[in-house]
Amino acid sequence: MWLMSYWPNIVAVYYIGLGSNLGDRHSNLVSALQALRRYVEVLAVSSLYETEPQRVEGPPFLNAVARVATGGTPAQVAADLARIEARLGRPERRSAAARPIDLDLLVLDQRLLEQPFYLAPVAELCPQDALTPGGQSLSELAAATRPAPLRRNRSFRFEADRQSGMPEIALSVDRVGVQRIKRRVQLLLDGRPAVLLASFRLDADLAHDRAGVHMSRFSERLEGVMLEAFARDLGSLDVASFLPALAREVMSSQHARSASVEMEAFFPLERWTPVSGRRGEETYLLQAGAFASAKRSRVWLGVEVEGMTACPCAQMMMREQGQRELLEAGFSADDAARALDALPAATHNQRGRGRFRIGLPRVLPAPILMEDLVEIVESSMSSETYELLKRPDEFFIVNKAHRNPRFVEDVVRGMIARGLDVYRDFPDDVCFEASQINDESIHKHDAIASAYGTLAEFRQEIASGTRLAGRTQLNAWLRKT
Repeated sequence: MWLMSYWPNIVAVYYIGLGSNLGDRHSNLVSALQALRRYVEVLAVSSLYETEPQRVEGPPFLNAVARVATGGTPAQVAADLARIEARLGRPERRSAAARPIDLDLLVLDQRLLEQPFYLAPVAELCPQDALTPGGQSLSELAAATRPAPLRRNRSFRFEADRQSGMPEIALSVDRVGVQRIKRRVQLLLDGRPAVLLASFRLDADLAHDRAGVHMSRFSERLEGVMLEAFARDLGSLDVASFLPALAREVMSSQHARSASVEMEAFFPLERWTPVSGRRGEETYLLQAGAFASAKRSRVWLGVEVEGMTACPCAQMMMREQGQRELLEAGFSADDAARALDALPAATHNQRGRGRFRIGLPRVLPAPILMEDLVEIVESSMSSETYELLKRPDEFFIVNKAHRNPRFVEDVVRGMIARGLDVYRDFPDDVCFEASQINDESIHKHDAIASAYGTLAEFRQEIASGTRLAGRTQLNAWLRKT
């Protein structure tokens, strides 16, 4: 095999071709090189060359070649390249469509000689006397290529690093970073892989003697940790291990004492309407985060769920007024009470958004299922809601909600109580956080409620019947050493 030589310590040197003819070609090549550094040591990179596509659709290619060193075998390197291509959006190899990235482990055979877009960059990196199997000089073959590839200037490189300098005001900053970084991720949800579009927030603390963080490193570390999952052949990311690893990478890259990561992504669950039995998918919001410091890292997992509540206070007033009117109409007190018991009184309704989050222990006694978290929130409201409802379903939902009125306070207490029941075997130091936001129907404001604490604190308060002086907030739990 040509284009590969072995050092005395059995580290192999390979030449890898990079090409792109879709999107921001230069950025695609840079992203591929960053990804390569997760697997190999990049020793040198050729200039960039623009060539016309061969047997591929689309605009001209931008090509380059990297010389790399690794202890991996050719098969292992080829597998790594395939993972990077998949992560960066390469279509199936049989496809002739334009592609954002094309990575090849180069071998001097007839195929390479038929691909002139690699000859010039290979010749640039190879020894001047490198010969093809036919005894021809590689540099002479590259020079004779027609049409000649167009050599492109690389991007400018700057040595300036204002971020590492002293700030004008020597004060530390608690959190600084980026948010709304959107990436397609494949997560393990309830034991099954699910491809979701996720939004990330990444931040770190900043020391008093550093002017700023390196903003590009946040998204760079995100890509790198996701590629690590592909390198381990996981395919799907486990949130409980992926987010702490990402937080540690952010902390290391920014020379920070701590870093935090948050992620949100909508996910579907199969649902059936309550009376008509229509099958459909309802969408819920997965929320997760992690905090890392030099001593430890912690992670939390939760959901945000929409539902509805019916106001108990207004319902009691409607019942009270209904009783007066029935008595005035000649009904006895017993008959009026029986009539009011038979039918729920009218009241105003709210669309609510409930959130339930769990600060996870290092070792989970049992898996945390998204469906369980959704059930904890939905069952704490007056009723769940559905995207599609036929008339019998609408009656069922309205009747259920009016027979089960709830304040925002009731919903939060219900989430905590149901969480304690579902996760009764979890250790005392696990942390819960529950919150509810209601879009009021007769007011112009929202109603809100929240509760937080460790399982030990909630269990003690319920058992003693007395309020604790102060329970643990999730953010404080995350940062606890």
